[in-house]
Amino acid sequence: MKKKKLVGIASFVVLLALWLYASYAANVNELFLPKFHKVVIACITLFKDDGFIGDIGISVYRVVGGFVAAAVLAVPLGLLMGVSEKVADFFAPVISFIRYMPASAFIPMFIIWFGLGEIEKMAVIFYGSFFYLTLMVMDVAKNIDHALIEVSRTLGASKSKIFYKVTLRAALPGIVDALRTTFGAAWTYLIVAEIVGASSGIGYSIQNGSRFLRTDKMFVGILTIGVLGLISDKLFEFISKRAFSYLKKG
Repeated sequence: MKKKKLVGIASFVVLLALWLYASYAANVNELFLPKFHKVVIACITLFKDDGFIGDIGISVYRVVGGFVAAAVLAVPLGLLMGVSEKVADFFAPVISFIRYMPASAFIPMFIIWFGLGEIEKMAVIFYGSFFYLTLMVMDVAKNIDHALIEVSRTLGASKSKIFYKVTLRAALPGIVDALRTTFGAAWTYLIVAEIVGASSGIGYSIQNGSRFLRTDKMFVGILTIGVLGLISDKLFEFISKRAFSYLKKG
């Protein structure tokens, strides 16, 4: 375990070394790649003087709000699609069709439907998460061990008991993994959500930096999203390990 952590840390060290080499030794134009110390200074300034902690808070609120709304609908629908061919035959084609439509293309419609408030921004996160999550949960439900279901039927369990006691429990580890993956993807839609009509948020801060060609401030926003995404990923990993420790061997 320690060796794996060291290897993971080493990858970040290599990335940082490449950045330092390119920005200092190779002297890459700061318009394209800001120097590390200037990014640190910009980070301190943003937190100290520009209320960046508030931008982080509102972005987290938008991502979590949109994702939770998507999960509340996608998980039960995906489960039903996984256990019922009729439900899957009805929903899967249209969900598969819509998921290929980019969220950014719907921003003008979201603005018309929801205005420029928080709902519009959460709608972008919802759209980017819901369709993929539904199909991932459906695949999880389809791929559970059917021998468990057959044994339950043989023992006389009702359909509802089979669903709640067998299917749902067997699918839970896979569902958590699907949530983990999709929540990571939800962070990538944050900039899209905050690109129009926003006056706060990490995306707004990045856009504001781009207007004045402040790539150092832009890097702070980009790296912040990466850190927040990594924290949320580790949180899901922690929950999964604790909740489903019985699945781990050795």
